[in-house]
Amino acid sequence: MKKAVMAVGGHVGDAELTCGGVLATLAIKGYEIVTVALTGGERGNPPHLSVDEYRKQKIEEAEKFAEILGGKAIVFPYADGELPDSEEVRFELCDLIRQYKPTAVMTHWKNSMHKDHETAHRIVKDACFFAGLAGLERKDAAHFAKGPYYAQNWEDADGFIPYAYMEVTVEGFELWKKAIGEHWFAVHSRDFKYKEYYEHLMRCNGCLARTEYAEAFMVDPHSQKLLLKEF
Repeated sequence: MKKAVMAVGGHVGDAELTCGGVLATLAIKGYEIVTVALTGGERGNPPHLSVDEYRKQKIEEAEKFAEILGGKAIVFPYADGELPDSEEVRFELCDLIRQYKPTAVMTHWKNSMHKDHETAHRIVKDACFFAGLAGLERKDAAHFAKGPYYAQNWEDADGFIPYAYMEVTVEGFELWKKAIGEHWFAVHSRDFKYKEYYEHLMRCNGCLARTEYAEAFMVDPHSQKLLLKEF
């Protein structure tokens, strides 16, 4: 069966920016890519669009990004800034993890300037636990996914220390650049140069990881285990 990987963001565009190079690289390697946005991120609407219009556009952008990677985009119905920190959302995501059976799940680090990012961190962590719990009966059978892996994000920087780097191939980098161009804010935002920042961040991480491009991830402290057989 085709391997899958899932990236979950608090808003449309979060996962695409912070994990996008890895997603594109894995897509080229034959993985099924699933992006999940827990809200639309619609309240960052540009002046020429209403909040409702921008939400519709954001959903279309998520779908176009995923389509370029040959994957699937899912956007939850919750409003930007109002993501419920509830068991209901956790079980919704749990069910998606069981349905798509990703080998790994990526999401936000625990500290952020955005409340939706911090809430997403807690939701994803618990959803992965529920998804792998064999004694919890849902529609689909239990599935264990590695992670969560917490992606490097300038908005989630407090306390983030890279633990692992994943290579982004040159081909993956170029595919990501094409796909991220579908997100209006990543290219046109006047508040922050998103696309430019993450392009350079991938190159800087690549230097640190001794490759062309890479993305950095953190894991929970209890997962920081390194087995050495010899030096």
